[in-house]
Amino acid sequence: MLADLVEAAVRADDRPQAMAAFERLAERAPASGTPWALGLLARAAALLAGEDDAEQYYEESIDLFGRTSVRTELARSRLVYGEWLRRRGRRADARDHLRTAHDLFADMGANGFAERARAELLATGESARKRTAPAEGGLTPQELQVARLAIGGATNAEIATRLFVTASTVEYHLNKIFRKLGITSRRQLAQVLRPQSEVGG
Repeated sequence: MLADLVEAAVRADDRPQAMAAFERLAERAPASGTPWALGLLARAAALLAGEDDAEQYYEESIDLFGRTSVRTELARSRLVYGEWLRRRGRRADARDHLRTAHDLFADMGANGFAERARAELLATGESARKRTAPAEGGLTPQELQVARLAIGGATNAEIATRLFVTASTVEYHLNKIFRKLGITSRRQLAQVLRPQSEVGG
């Protein structure tokens, strides 16, 4: 949350709030020492850095997240780096990061972030089509991912950990999935989706 607060404060032009959040993050991330925590710290540093230093922090963040399975944070670092590059007139460099961010977000069903990346791509002179093709049963990619993990026997808490969301978010997705498919239980979920997967696989 501290990394999110840094970005939000920077976008709101509230540097004191951004710096306060960054200082708290800088105390905690090194203690963890994981590529994920250090990647968050590097991205926050990039957002606050001056023109001469920001790029190295963006690249460090992308490198660190590249060593993890946290695709959401990798995509977010590529997005903000792409935005930074575009604002500096480096359109070709920006497109590479923005295109990757857009594709990652679209694949994981993070439509808000995917649209943000698409808008930035348009600003560089390139277009990215909206990827809204429905998944099996009309499920979004995120819902389909939740459904498949549920079919595999994962609990809501386990699914939340795998997808880096809260258990309440998983429950929300499952309720939507059940409504879309006209079912009321996980057992029915397996019966509805497995035959389609077997046919396609």
